[in-house]
This record gives sequence, structure tokens and C-alpha cells, in this order.
Amino acid sequence: MDTDPYANDPGRWAHSLVHLAEIIVPCLDAAGARSVVEVGAYAGDLTRVLADWATGAGAQVFAIDPSPQEGLLQLADERDEVELVRETSVEALLHIPLADVVVIDGDHNWYTVTEELRLVTERAGGGTLPLLLFHDVCWPHGRRDDYFAAEQIPEAYRQPIAEGGGLFPGVTGIRPGGLPYRGAAAEEGGPRNGVLTAVEDFVAGRDDLQLAIVPLFFGLGAVWQRDAPWAQAVAAVLAPWDRNPLLERLEANRVLHLAVAHLHFVEASRCQERAAKRGAVLQRMLDSSAFAVAERLSRLRQRAGIARAHSVVSKDEIRRALAD
Repeated sequence: MDTDPYANDPGRWAHSLVHLAEIIVPCLDAAGARSVVEVGAYAGDLTRVLADWATGAGAQVFAIDPSPQEGLLQLADERDEVELVRETSVEALLHIPLADVVVIDGDHNWYTVTEELRLVTERAGGGTLPLLLFHDVCWPHGRRDDYFAAEQIPEAYRQPIAEGGGLFPGVTGIRPGGLPYRGAAAEEGGPRNGVLTAVEDFVAGRDDLQLAIVPLFFGLGAVWQRDAPWAQAVAAVLAPWDRNPLLERLEANRVLHLAVAHLHFVEASRCQERAAKRGAVLQRMLDSSAFAVAERLSRLRQRAGIARAHSVVSKDEIRRALAD
């Protein structure tokens, strides 16, 4: 993989599915895919990998994103293998060709994922479902909704929102200084909350479907029909990764350190802000003619024996405090 996975990730959160390309691409090959729909292509990180794969496989990539970033726009212009669909997923899935593989990495909430799965199922019309791949089936969005445009979600299916987030592993509510998400649900868990919950609700009661979870980089989920002609090949690719306890511990450790590092950054920033405010006050005192007069009066009172030496605050002391 030649793509820099952190090109559009300055905070190095590893939030792109491109970090899981070494698992995704073998799944595409195992399924014999000749077409892929990517929901939530954003800046085109994974899309570029899919385009490279499509060149060798003779395949087509449909990249769905209503607000594509410059990298994705440029990629769509450069590569014949990529068709950019500038619509929401629920609009695009109504009319674009049903692909062999559908990658769902758009709006990370129960309602949107459920609607996407409903549309894919209806388009399949009783035939074999595409191989379904999902991002963010682990913390934080596996059991907690996040809304890109909350007004597009019916109120009955919308969780109470904590604007700006503050998400921290092990905290079901909001922790000040936690990881910031603009439209995260105020509480983790419960019914109709989160990507994994939507996927499990879709699979529940259907013995013909198999679910695998790769607990890395916020989690990759995969769902396929057990009787699909390529089912065993896909299962063989995913088996070593599926709910691997070692990977689960590694991911838990990774997100904890990510959250702790951000918490420390926030706390340090607040300390710097407080220090800057104190410094501004001291500087105003230093520049104040009234303070200069008070200092001189204090010295006169001290010489007259009215005030003790330690009661005088001098400009030199303020300058030393500012220098520290």
C-alpha cells in the first residue's frame, strides 16, 4: 500500500479504513468482486487503494459522499475506475448499481446504518447479498451514535446529543477533555444506539448470515451469507482476525492512550490559557500609573515605619513572575 494513511489525519487517530486495507483487499479478492460501493469516501484515502485494486481486477468503484474533500475530487477526475456520487447514502443506494461489495463508513449511527442495510437488502431482491463491510463497530461508535447532520435523523431514532463530545473509554457518558466528536450521543449503550448495534440487529434472527469483527483501528465488521459461493473463502481470510482477544487488548490500549494524550493536551492548553490571563493582569499592573504611585506610597510608608518590608509588591517582583 503506497497511500500515506495519515495524509488526512494530522492528529494520527488512525480514523480511516485505509489502515485496514491489508484485510479489506483480500476480502474483495476472496469474494471475486468486480464492483465496490464505498459509503463515506471523504478524502479518498481508502478509495485510492480501492482504485488501485480495481485496476488489476477490472472492477469499478462507486464512491458515495455528499461533501467530498479535495483529495477525493481529484482522484475521481484522475481515475476511470472511480465514479463519484455526490449524494447521501440513502439517496445514492436507491439508484446506483448494486455492487458485489458494499463498504459502509458514512454517518455512524443506528438509524443511518439500518437504512443503508434496508436499501441494500431491497435492491438484492431475495438474491445473494453483497459482502458487507462496516467501519467503527468498536469503540467509540460501536455502541454510541454520532450524527453528521442530526436534523436528517427522525427524532424518534435520534439519541440525545452532547455537542462537542468528550468521549473516554470506560465512561458511558461525557468526560470533559475526552475525544471531541461534534454530534456524539450523550450516553453509550442501550437499544438503537451505535453502528455495531445496527449490524447485530440486522443479523439477529437470520441464521443465513455470518458476522465477523476485526477489533483494530476502531473496528472492521463484515457480514455475508453463509451460502454465498465465495462465503468460505471470505471466512478463511477473516478467521484469524475475528474477535481475536490479543487484538482486542491492543485496540483497547491504543484508544485509551489516544484519549489520555488528548486529555493531557486539553489540560495543558487550559493551564496555558490561565497562565496567559494571569500574565496579562500582571502586565497591566506593571504598566499602570496607579500601581506605580501605590508602589511609591508603600515604600514611603515602609520608611516611615507604618508598613513592613514584606508588604510591598514591587515592579521587579512582577517582572520576575512574568519571566518565570
